[in-house]
Amino acid sequence: MIKLRPATINDLELVKHWDRQQHVIDCDPDEDWNWEIELNRNPPWREQLVAELNRAPIGFLQIIDPFLEETHYWGEVQPNLRAIDIWIGEESNLNKGYGTTMMELAIQRCFQDPAVEGILIDPLKSNTKAHRFYQRLGFEFVEERVFDETPCYIYELKRRKPIHDRFE
Repeated sequence: MIKLRPATINDLELVKHWDRQQHVIDCDPDEDWNWEIELNRNPPWREQLVAELNRAPIGFLQIIDPFLEETHYWGEVQPNLRAIDIWIGEESNLNKGYGTTMMELAIQRCFQDPAVEGILIDPLKSNTKAHRFYQRLGFEFVEERVFDETPCYIYELKRRKPIHDRFE
């Protein structure tokens, strides 16, 4: 069973190790996460989580409010959105359904807040496996955008309104 727990400074060596894995670099080549600083910060607009399978760490998730996030990485966005970064730490844990479960848990977590209207993700334009993965989860293509000189596709998963709300 996969569970999410808050990442802490005690995870420093683990996330730095994962960050050096080629399959992680291939998905996020430009990112310097400043782990030593960021694992000690808990701003109200962000959650950093470690996914554990039977208490063994297997991956990392970050959920942010892109409207409030201090670097404005996402640019001008509306309020009431969330954005997710996700990766599996070890290549041997890929293609086992762990990422799907992690994303399902993250999506549930985001939509627990009734104000959240949608979730954004930004896989690399070249990462066609990620595009298919997110589409299977219900994310829809929004646009192509360049972040830090890297072409990405933006996808969004909108909150589904209950059927009775759709006709009012």
